[in-house]
Amino acid sequence: MRVLLTHNCDLLKHFYGNKAVEQLKALPIELIMNDSDEPLRGDALVKAAEGCEVVISDRLAAGPREVMSRLKDVKTFIRCAVDIRNIDVDAASDANILICRCSSGYADSVGEHAIALMLDLARGITRDAERYHAGEAKHPMVFRKQLAGAHVGVIGYGSIGKRIVELALAFAMKVSVYDPYARIGHGAVDVVGLDEVLSQPDFVICAAYATPETTRMMNASAFARMRKDAYFINISRGLLVNEEDLEAALTSGVIAGAGLDVGDGTDEQPSPRLARLPNVVATPHTAALMPEPSEHQALETVEQVKAILAGRLPIHAVNPHRVAGWGVK
Repeated sequence: MRVLLTHNCDLLKHFYGNKAVEQLKALPIELIMNDSDEPLRGDALVKAAEGCEVVISDRLAAGPREVMSRLKDVKTFIRCAVDIRNIDVDAASDANILICRCSSGYADSVGEHAIALMLDLARGITRDAERYHAGEAKHPMVFRKQLAGAHVGVIGYGSIGKRIVELALAFAMKVSVYDPYARIGHGAVDVVGLDEVLSQPDFVICAAYATPETTRMMNASAFARMRKDAYFINISRGLLVNEEDLEAALTSGVIAGAGLDVGDGTDEQPSPRLARLPNVVATPHTAALMPEPSEHQALETVEQVKAILAGRLPIHAVNPHRVAGWGVK
């Protein structure tokens, strides 16, 4: 069996990792690797996948219909990520290609990042550090906001939302959560509606899944319901935020500031026009770029290949009911 690993040199080194590569090489397969500095997209992906039964893809290797329909030899397309929005699952099903994804494994790292953004916004860490970097000896003695006793509202109570809640409680914060689909039995958490989670807290953290229902849910109306001294933090997906409305809220004083790790920019990064604002702390979609969660997903793809070799349905298969040979029996 021939297996294509699409990760380019940079992604291979900093994301997929040697441990998973070595485990793949130990399997009875022929491993084809992308030894270039460029991502495999479109025609390049189709060509590289010729003769391969399995593709292990990075998030830059998109699978639209025009690609899926041309992957003549591919039987399984494994995305080494949770997000499969740039894979056309219907087209894959029409081409009899099984789509698999990975579980997150990054609740800890993203949860920690959310806390880091809160701390930075509350204490002005980046601003103070930039002044010191510029050689300024005098600094304004202005009051900061401590997390202990402050109120955080979390939108979404999946694995990341839960971890944020746990960490916020460890900081002695008051915590409110809005998630109409989750059962929240934590005695220290206030379960509230959308209006309350927006209007009451000092910090509002968006940790909801990207779905048609949550698309652009953080818009002008949502920001207008927040306190003027409150901060908005997004560690979910840029799709949840109307960036024009957020920019207007940040520049007109509707909210105090924002911490962003995702946005509508390249590769889900915050847009540069938002990142440059003085009341924004932005990081380039790096919340989950830690060895532990990256290795978790890479090793899951190895287990999925092992399952295919054994004739078993891989974990986290998305469309087995629509692909011949994998339907429920």
